[in-house]
Amino acid sequence: MKYTYLSLFLLVASSACAQTSAVRTVPHVTNYQPPVFTDADRLKKLEAAFPIVEKLYRERAEKYHYPGTAFGIVVDGKLVYSGGFGYTDVAKKTPATAKSLFRIASMSKSITAMAILKLRDAGKLRLNDPAETYIPELKSHKYLAADAPRITVRNLMTHSAGFPEDNPWGDRQLADSDADLINLIKGGISNANVPSFAYEYSNLAFAMLGHIITVVSGKPYQQYITETILKPLGMNDTKWEYTQVPLEKLALGYRWLDDTWVEEPLLHDGSYGAMGGLITSIEDFSKYVALHEAAWPPRDDADNGPIKRSSIREMAQPWTFSGLFAQSKNPAGQICPTASGYGYGLGWSQNCAGIVSVGHSGGLPGFGSQWRILPEYGIGVISYANLTYAGMGSVNSAVLDTLVAIGKLQPRQLPVSPILAQRKAELLKLLPDWKNAEQSGIFAENFFPDKSLDFRRKAVQALYAKAGTIRKVGELIPENQLRGHFLMEGEKANIDVFFTLTPENPALIQQLDFREVSK
Repeated sequence: MKYTYLSLFLLVASSACAQTSAVRTVPHVTNYQPPVFTDADRLKKLEAAFPIVEKLYRERAEKYHYPGTAFGIVVDGKLVYSGGFGYTDVAKKTPATAKSLFRIASMSKSITAMAILKLRDAGKLRLNDPAETYIPELKSHKYLAADAPRITVRNLMTHSAGFPEDNPWGDRQLADSDADLINLIKGGISNANVPSFAYEYSNLAFAMLGHIITVVSGKPYQQYITETILKPLGMNDTKWEYTQVPLEKLALGYRWLDDTWVEEPLLHDGSYGAMGGLITSIEDFSKYVALHEAAWPPRDDADNGPIKRSSIREMAQPWTFSGLFAQSKNPAGQICPTASGYGYGLGWSQNCAGIVSVGHSGGLPGFGSQWRILPEYGIGVISYANLTYAGMGSVNSAVLDTLVAIGKLQPRQLPVSPILAQRKAELLKLLPDWKNAEQSGIFAENFFPDKSLDFRRKAVQALYAKAGTIRKVGELIPENQLRGHFLMEGEKANIDVFFTLTPENPALIQQLDFREVSK
């Protein structure tokens, strides 16, 4: 739509975005109407897609030799369909199920970031604090350039600290002790960039975040996350250390080598677990996915989760630009460019159709995984496989496309705010002659100086003449609380009317555009 304005990236965190340690009272917003789903039969329509979903995962597993696979579909905060096939233990032929516990690798990162925000919300740290505030050993870090800014907590969360991309090196560090991590920092860290300059994926940065959680909370980060996030969500089977997992539930990891599965040694939990150490099931992790889905849309009802909904939505903002894929294609095979960014422990993307996807992949020796949600559609997918770096991203994309297509899903529809409805009604009374428009009190002070009344009158009357008798005025389609458009259907042509309101209270019309639309 011509009049859709999307802010693609928030590349720099402004001081206004940084929440202080002070507790702030948020005023109640009157007359706010959050977006809603208008289709009451969403789940029933989606059920027709479930056999296809399972087929997609089976075909992926067969093609790429996955020993075992588990998957789940989360709709409107509920695990509505899940399954598994193959084996978590090839030798014992232990079946993979939605209850099997897989190491989810870098899917762990968003939970680590959530713990940082939980501490931030409690006033115990600030995202713009230098990381050396909590890791004193970083004070001696030698930066790439003399004018480089200090590494902040936010830099660590958004892969913008300047450290080099460290896959697959980081994947072998899971069992390192806290002392190992500190000694590495003391010994000096090589830089790929200066901080706040570019996106560069860093497992080391998330190991540092784990250490910060430990320092600030006064507890090992594993204990803090388990007590404040996992247990409150009912993720009672989720573990950090594989020796604590019952053998009949534990997924072993494998590598496909010389046409056979070779078992990968499991690494113990350690200082790098914050970047990729969690072991969980589809059933358990679906509760975490449900928490993210429930953060949308902003609304007035009780906020009783382990972390504020607003903080979860903040995690999903693209704080660092990570890529533009100009040749991406949609399910129909058409070119559909996609932009990507990184939030707080979450990957973000938006395609040419405006569909936003949020989630994270994971890969370790022996494992591959991914979860992803479409926040404005209320659906999400999770999938695991116990093969080294099993790529689950493309099959998850196919599953989401299938769900949207077969379920004929539409994003949440934004109700018309009272002020938009009021201004539309007042505007229609003035058209097409604009009689007493300057005295109407509905236009902002810039409106007529920008384009004179006489100019606007002539332009609109010319459009009315082309359209002929106006037979119907369509419903207002809001873009947000203060901007929208509607269609006037004429005998010969249609007229699209777009307007946007000012930040004043009450809000006034600051921009008004008319354009002819062929029938």
